[in-house]
Amino acid sequence: MLAHVIDPELGADIVELGMVRDVVVAPLEELPQRVPRIVLDRSEVGPDRAKGGTEGGVGVVVTMALTTAGCPLRAQLRRDTIERVTSLPGVGEVRISWAEMTQDEKADAMAIARRRAADRAPSDLLPDRTRAILVASGKGGVGKSSVTANLAVALAARGLTVGLIDADIWGFSIPRMLGIDGRLEAAEAEGKINPHRLVVGDGAIEVVSMGFLVEDESVALMWRGLMLQRAVQHFLEDVAWADLDYLLVDLPPGTGDVQMGLARLLPRAEMLVVTTPSLAASRVARRAVSMARNNYLRVIGVVENLSHYEAPDGSMHHIFGAGGGEYLAHEAGVPLLGAIPIQADVAIGGDEGSPVALGLDGKHPPPGPAAQAFGELAETLATEVSPPVTPLGCTARTPGVVEVSLPSAGAPVG
Repeated sequence: MLAHVIDPELGADIVELGMVRDVVVAPLEELPQRVPRIVLDRSEVGPDRAKGGTEGGVGVVVTMALTTAGCPLRAQLRRDTIERVTSLPGVGEVRISWAEMTQDEKADAMAIARRRAADRAPSDLLPDRTRAILVASGKGGVGKSSVTANLAVALAARGLTVGLIDADIWGFSIPRMLGIDGRLEAAEAEGKINPHRLVVGDGAIEVVSMGFLVEDESVALMWRGLMLQRAVQHFLEDVAWADLDYLLVDLPPGTGDVQMGLARLLPRAEMLVVTTPSLAASRVARRAVSMARNNYLRVIGVVENLSHYEAPDGSMHHIFGAGGGEYLAHEAGVPLLGAIPIQADVAIGGDEGSPVALGLDGKHPPPGPAAQAFGELAETLATEVSPPVTPLGCTARTPGVVEVSLPSAGAPVG
């Protein structure tokens, strides 16, 4: 019966969450006197149970541990528990003994709550074939937005259709980096808006950002957590996206409300973590990895930005240190997918709205070292780590599966 008592804040029942420490069933006269008898108001549970159940029978004492002693939901949990237990035949009285969870118990309960939230997430925000990749960093200033913008361009240069959400609501920079401006306009579909579209070679990028909704990019948005989450949710639900191969999300730095909200909205999303060679930066970036795994998201790899500078004479200079990307990849147990060298054209292109990865489309100036690195990163993602999903049915896939499974002609069997 207690498994039907739901903690409305955590979204799971009190048994699954480990809140029920103990249950004692005994004759009424033997109930522990130190646990006070609970008398509820008739309006809470109805006149027939206002005094804790029918007369006679047995008594029940439930020891319940709360996440905090001053839990504001305590009264509701008490009411729901008494309602459920007194519905059992022969129960004459219910008493509740309150306790407080330990830190380990709280951590376990929160893990269960996050798992349940992921299970309840809406499944129709993106088509099944669209790969959602959240680009994260532990701190600001590591070039995460630059990596996201250039990676989107590099993927589009391969002929793919890429959606790009600038989820850094306070610090939006994607519009300037891609050279796109203008307000978002309503789509033909009722209640939808059209993203801005940038054609790259045979592919395209569709972009939404708060930068397209404010009058001037210098305007400060002073929003708190719930508003931030709602803004990102609107970008997912209320935009008339094309049939996307990838959806890249440029996350704000850190592990706050936007990150947790997106983990709930996009439970199939994967995370790409950006760091610099500095060990200090990579240690902070580990928090992004921890946040992803606590929310049951797959971390697909690490990108080391500002990795090194190659001088005209061919010598290599590690201006911001060395080893941070490898350290983070090793600690997270994921591959180091790319190392983006230091090149002035990356910063210049970001300021002028001409990302260096445009050189990969064959129509712009030849790509330099940084553009080539972004191209290699896009190839690794698209061919090995997180390839686009090909919409084939079981029948269409079967011959290929059989061909791979069977030995080649003339090869020994066994």
